[in-house]
Amino acid sequence: MTKVLITDPIDQKGIDILSQVAQVDQRIGISNSELASIINEYDALMIRSGTQVTEAVINSSKKLRIIGRAGVGVDNVDVKAATQKGVLVVNSPGGNTIAAAEHTIAMMLALSRHIPIANSSTFLGKWERKKFVGNELFKKKLGVVGLGKIGTHVAKVANALGMDVYGYDPFVSTERAQQIQVKLSELDLLFQESDYVTLHLPRTSETENLVDMKVLKSMKKSAKLINCARGGIIDEEALAEALNKSLIGGAAIDVFSEEPLCSNSPLLKVDKNLILTPHLGASTREAQENVAVDVAEQIRDVLLGLSARTAVNIPGLNPDIMDSLKPHLQLAETTGLIISQLSGGQIQKLEVKLQGEFVQHPSQPLIIASLKGLLSKALGDRINYVNASLEADSRGILVVESKDEARPEFASGSLQLTSYGDNGEHSVAGSIFADGELRIISIDQYPVNVSPSRYMLVTRHRDMPGIIGKLGSLLGSYNVNIASMQVGRKIVRGEAVMVLSIDDPIPNDLLESIIEVEGITSANPVTL
Repeated sequence: MTKVLITDPIDQKGIDILSQVAQVDQRIGISNSELASIINEYDALMIRSGTQVTEAVINSSKKLRIIGRAGVGVDNVDVKAATQKGVLVVNSPGGNTIAAAEHTIAMMLALSRHIPIANSSTFLGKWERKKFVGNELFKKKLGVVGLGKIGTHVAKVANALGMDVYGYDPFVSTERAQQIQVKLSELDLLFQESDYVTLHLPRTSETENLVDMKVLKSMKKSAKLINCARGGIIDEEALAEALNKSLIGGAAIDVFSEEPLCSNSPLLKVDKNLILTPHLGASTREAQENVAVDVAEQIRDVLLGLSARTAVNIPGLNPDIMDSLKPHLQLAETTGLIISQLSGGQIQKLEVKLQGEFVQHPSQPLIIASLKGLLSKALGDRINYVNASLEADSRGILVVESKDEARPEFASGSLQLTSYGDNGEHSVAGSIFADGELRIISIDQYPVNVSPSRYMLVTRHRDMPGIIGKLGSLLGSYNVNIASMQVGRKIVRGEAVMVLSIDDPIPNDLLESIIEVEGITSANPVTL
C-alpha cells in the first residue's frame, strides 16, 4: 500500500487530500535518526520547516518518490541529494504571499500609530492620547528592497494607500517596474531618501547584515524599517544601537538571525520605537491551509503518476538524463552567475546561444539553469529550476534562444549567454573539455580560457605595457593572492579583457583603487 509520512503540523485539509490515495502516518517532532530508520517504508514525505531532511535520511529511503515542503523555503531539505536519488522535491512558493505582504503592511501601520504600546498603556488604565501622536502613510515615500511576489504585493497595497513607492531589485526591468507602479532606485539612495523601508530579500552571503550601522546612519532620523523576510539581513546589534540613539524613527521586525529570539538579544533591551513579532509572516489560517492543500495535491498527483506544479529540482527529467546533463547544467548555471555580476544593472533581455554538441541536448533545462544562475545572487535559495522562468518573466526579462549547428571551435560545442540591459551588452561563453572540466572561453567576445574558480576578477583595460604589473602589485599590497591569469585581446594595443583567479574576495576599497589605475576602464569581482 502507498504510504505518506507527515512529520510537522499540517492543516487537516492537506491530510484529507492525501488520505484519498494513501495511508497517512503522522509522526510530529520525530528525530532525524528515527526518521532515517523508518523512511524506507514510505513513498512520500510531507514537512514544514521543523524537519531536517538530510542526505542520510534521503539515502536511507528505498521507495521515496517525493518530498513536499508546505511553504516556500527548502533550506531544510538536501535538494542535491534528493535529485541524485531521483526524489522530487516540491514546495508552495505562492501560498503565503498575501499573508506575508499583509503582515508587512500591518507592521507599518502599527509602528506609525504606536498601536502595541498604546494598547498596553490603555489596559493599564492610562489615557495618553498626546503621548502617542503618530504618522500617516499617505504621501510618504516607501522603499521596497526586493520586488518578488511579496514585495510586489506590498508595493500594490502601498500605492492604494497613497504612498510614493520606490523599489530596488537588480533584476527588475524598467518596463516591469512601470507595470507595478514602482519607481526604480539605487539601493543607497533608497535607504537615504525613504520614510519607510521594507525588506523582501532572501538571506544569502550577499544580503547577510546588509543593513548595518553605515546604512542605518544614512537613513532619515524619522525613517522606519520593516523586516518580515528573513532574519540575518539586518545587523541586530547595530539596529538596537540605532534605535536607542534615535538614529532612525523606528523598526518592526518579524524575523531574526536566531529563532526563537534568544534572551540576550540586544533587541530585547530597546525600550522605544520597536515592534517584535515571533515570525508571524505566514501565520494565517488561510496561508497554512493554502500551502497544505497545494503541496498535498502535488504529492497526490505524483503518487498517481501525474506531474508536479512546483518541483524545486528539475522537473520532467529522469535521473539518467540528469546525470548525463550534469556538466552542461553546471556550465549554464555558472555562466549565468558570471554574467549577472558583469552586467551590474537591470537586464531586459538574455540571449542563450547553443553551438555544436549543445544543440543535441534538450535546450529548456539549459535555459532554466542559465536563468537560475542569473538570478541566484539576488534571490538566493528562493530561485530554483522550476521558478527560474517565472521569476525572470515577472522581472520583465525576455529570453531568446538560438542554435548554431556549424562546426564549433571546441569539439564539445559551447553555450553563450548575452545580456542586454541598463549597462549595455555583455556576453560570456563556456564549453566542456574532454575531462569534464568547465571552461570559460570568451568574455564580451574576447577569447580567454579560464577554469571557473570561487573568486575571480574581470577587468577591461587598454593593452599597454605595465598594466598587468601594476594590478599585480596592487593586489599584493592587499595580500590578495593570484592563482591564475588570462588575458584576451582582439588586436595589439587595443582593448583587452583580463581574468584573474584569486584566493580571496576583493575588498571594496581595493576595488576602488583598481578602477583608478590608468588604463583600466572597468573591474568586476565575481564570486561563484
